[in-house]
Amino acid sequence: VAQELIKIIINYVAELRIFIFLFACCVMPEAYAQKVAVKSNLLYDATATFNLRVEFGLARKWTLDVPVNLNPWKFNDGMRLRHWGVQPEVRYWFCERFRRTFIGLHAHYADFNVGNFPDWSFISENMKQNRYEGYLYGAGISVGHAWILKKRWGIEATIGLGYARIVYDKYPCAECGSRLKSDTRNYFGPTKVGISLIYLIK
Repeated sequence: VAQELIKIIINYVAELRIFIFLFACCVMPEAYAQKVAVKSNLLYDATATFNLRVEFGLARKWTLDVPVNLNPWKFNDGMRLRHWGVQPEVRYWFCERFRRTFIGLHAHYADFNVGNFPDWSFISENMKQNRYEGYLYGAGISVGHAWILKKRWGIEATIGLGYARIVYDKYPCAECGSRLKSDTRNYFGPTKVGISLIYLIK
C-alpha cells in the first residue's frame, strides 16, 4: 500500500509540474517574470507532515497558491495520520500580491488513512478507537495576512471555511482488516489553517 501511495504521489507531482508549466505559459502577459513564493506550513511541520506550497504572481493583486501535503507515517503508539492532499487557491490581495491582507477561493482533494488517536479530551471516541480510510473533495473560502520580515522572507497566517464530501471505510483499530462499514458524510466547517514561513523568489 505504501509503495502504491508513493507511486501515486510521484505521478501526481509530475502531472502538477506539467500543469504549472503550461499554466505559466498561458496566463496573462503581466504574469511573466512575476514573483514566486515558496512556503512551508509550520502547523503541518509540527505533525511530521511533508508540505510544500508554491504561490505564483498572476497580476498586481492576484496570485495562485498551490500546496501539496504528504504524511506517510504510522507512529509507534499505533496512531495514524497518513494522508496526501492538494488545495489550490486563487487569491485577491487588497494591497499588492504577497503583502498584507488577502481573500481566497480554494478547492481541495485528499486521500487519508487515520485513526487510533491519543486519549485527549478534545478528540472523539470514534477517532480514538477506530480507523478511517477514504478520500474527500470540496471547496471553500479563506482570509489571511502576510507580513514581510526581510527583503525575501515573510510570515503568513490564513484560515478558511468550506465544504467537503467525505467517502470512507471504517475499521476497528484492533482488527484493521475487518471493515465495519462504508459511508459518506457532508462536512461544513474549517477547511484550512496555516502559519507559514515564506521565501520570495524574484
